[in-house]
Parts: sequence; structure tokens; C-alpha cells
Amino acid sequence: MTVPVFEEVEPASDCDCPGCVQGRRPAPGPRSGCGRPTARSVVVVAAASASAALGAASPAAALTPDHAPHRQALPGDGEPDTPQGKKGPLHGPAGKPATVPADPIPATTRTDIIKRAKVWVAAKVPYSMEKFWSDGYRQDCSGYVSMAWGLPNNEWTGSLGQFGTKITKEDLQPGDILLYHNPDNPEKGSHVVIFGGWTDYTHTYYTVYEQTPPHARSQTTPYPYWSNTGKYVPYRYKGVTKSAAGAGGSGAKASVAYPGASYFGPGADNQYVTLLGEMLIARGAGVYYDKGPGPVWGEADRRATRAFQQAQGWTGAEADGLPGPRTWDLLATGRGTSVTPQAAGPASHGVPGYPGRQYFRPGASNDYVTQLGAQLVKKGFGRFYVHGPGPHWGEADRRAVEAFQRTQGWRGGAADGYPGPETWRRLFA
Repeated sequence: MTVPVFEEVEPASDCDCPGCVQGRRPAPGPRSGCGRPTARSVVVVAAASASAALGAASPAAALTPDHAPHRQALPGDGEPDTPQGKKGPLHGPAGKPATVPADPIPATTRTDIIKRAKVWVAAKVPYSMEKFWSDGYRQDCSGYVSMAWGLPNNEWTGSLGQFGTKITKEDLQPGDILLYHNPDNPEKGSHVVIFGGWTDYTHTYYTVYEQTPPHARSQTTPYPYWSNTGKYVPYRYKGVTKSAAGAGGSGAKASVAYPGASYFGPGADNQYVTLLGEMLIARGAGVYYDKGPGPVWGEADRRATRAFQQAQGWTGAEADGLPGPRTWDLLATGRGTSVTPQAAGPASHGVPGYPGRQYFRPGASNDYVTQLGAQLVKKGFGRFYVHGPGPHWGEADRRAVEAFQRTQGWRGGAADGYPGPETWRRLFA
């Protein structure tokens, strides 16, 4: 009878990515591979005499990645290690580099950047420094930004900056990034996220798109980020076309032409409804959306479209809330008149802009709350806000409204902290 004897042998590898090629060279130190799991050794079984005793052998080295796990990036998470993959080609079949565009900085639009970012969020792409998603990009923070920007390679935090130009906080628009690269210790705090737009009047919070464990996500984040707050630098992609808007701002051209009237109206469910909503929000009609926009046509889409049409001075059939070629063209090119804050809401109880009491209750979250808070701050009642104001109704909003109501000489139920039509009228007078 024979017993197995184990011998460690360095495995052969036919992967020709830069990391694996470097790893096969006779140089000491850890290797950075293409991302495909590779064993550090293979076991070769040989025969031995049955009389040979099995001696106590030292345990085999654990098959751990070259980096520690990425941190969770939760509030107050400090500055733990944030490893990432290195710069490398897109991942093609069998580990071979994928076919990439010849242009090192391909042109794209803000709309397309955010759309690509949302694809990974919707798919909940798992975080990994070694694996590659079906589009060829590495599943870590820098691979995510490389994907959203449409870069021809997988970059890392040490190289992404060369594809953008530094901007200021005031210049930020959806599709820009916030980058922190620690050159002294790249795995200590380095991270990069995509800016999705401000969520509050004071530009204290914004929508972030990022790749972080356990998977890609989007949420509201304090500016500039949870940790290392003084070290994140805003960048704008050099390949963003000036004629492209996107989800982010006015003065831009949509990436698609007007699809036709059949794509809008009751029962419609398609990507053009979402794009319409994004363009309307960029032109000041965001107050009509409690959530979204999304692909299913709804009353919010109709009201927002009608408000934009009325802002052009159109009436009757020209302002029916259904986007025709003229409406789409003005939205797509950034021309025409945007929806003004005062007009961005129905007249309730004879008061222009007042949406109704239901928008100011515990649990409410909408742009009317932000608009109310901004006006309260302007009127001198900002001391009640530690953060914000923002779209989520809270005790700070109620106390600020109550204080304003008391300055009007109201007491009791007339100063309950919930804005009625008269409170709204006086506040915005």
C-alpha cells in the first residue's frame, strides 16, 4: 500500500495580461495578476513506501489575495485599507485583452456616464479586485469609474486623474468624479466615486454612485465623502462632449433623437420615459417627482412636461403634458425657458406654488420640502438645521416653520410647524 507524498510545483500560466507576464519574470515579490483566480501551487501526488510514516508537515500557505478586503465605506468608518486592482487591459475571453477603441479618451455624454453607472447598481455587481464583469471591467472602485467613463483600459486611482481635469465643488455636475489617491500608501484610504447630483439646497449632500462591498450602490452621501473628507478632489472627464447633457444639467443634447409620440402617455413603459424625466428634472421640474423618474409613464411625467411647456408660453393643446418634437428638442438642446421654482407646483387654495399639506408630514420626502427649507434659511431661520435643508421632512423643518409662524403672531394650532397655504404665501411673499 502506498501513501501520498506532496510536492509543491509552480504552475504554468498562459495568461498574457501585464500582471501575469510580470509575475512570470524571475523577480522576487508578490505578483498582480489579471484578476482570474490562480493557485500559487499545484499538488503532485507521488508513490511512496507503505512503511513510510506520515510526518507532521507545516500547513500550506493560505490562498489569500494580495490585498485585504475593501472597506464598507459606512458613516464614520474611519480610514481602513482600501485596496484595488492595478492598471490593466479590459478582460476578454480566456483572460486575453479585449478589443478596445483606438481613442485613448473616447467621447461620451453625461447621460451615458450615469446610465452606465446605474447598470452596475441595478445588477448589484459584486465587489472584487480580481474578477471582471461581462463588459470587461474590473469589479472594484476604479474599474467602475473606468467603465462609466468608457475608458479603453481598467485604470486605478493612481492613473484616473490623467483622464480628467481638476474642477471646483461649485463646478460639479453628474458624471464627474471625486478622487482620493494616497501616493504614499495607495491601499490606505484611496477610493473614487461618481457624482450624481446635489440632493439639498446647501450642497451638503449628493447622490453617489460607487463600487464598494458587497456590491455597486447609489445613496445620499455627505460632501465630499464619509472618510478622508479633506482629501477627495473633484475631476471632470476630458472626453465629455459639451453638447451632451445628460442627467446633469441644462444646455445639453440628449444622446438619442425624439422617438415618437407613441413612446409617451398612459401605458408607456420604456427607457425614453426615464430620459424625459431626467431632462425635465435638469430643467427645474424635479418638484413633480416624489421618486424616480422611471420607465413607467405617470402623472408626475405629464405634470412636469406640462410645466415645461407652459414655461415656453404655450397654452391649450401645445401644453397638454405630452412631449412632441418641439418639447423634446428644447429639452435635449438646453434651449427654451426652464421651469421656475415659483411655477414648479400647482396653485393650491389660490396660492401659487403651494402643493398641499400632504407634502409636509412625517415620512414625506420631496423637493417641496427642500424648497421650503431653503426659503426658511433665507428668511433667517436656518439655526434649526444642523444639516440641510433637504428633501426629507424632519423635526428641524417643523421647528423652523413653527418659529416663522410665531413671528406672524400666531399661537396654538395656527403655529403647529406644518405649513398651510397662508404660511406658504407669507413665506414666499
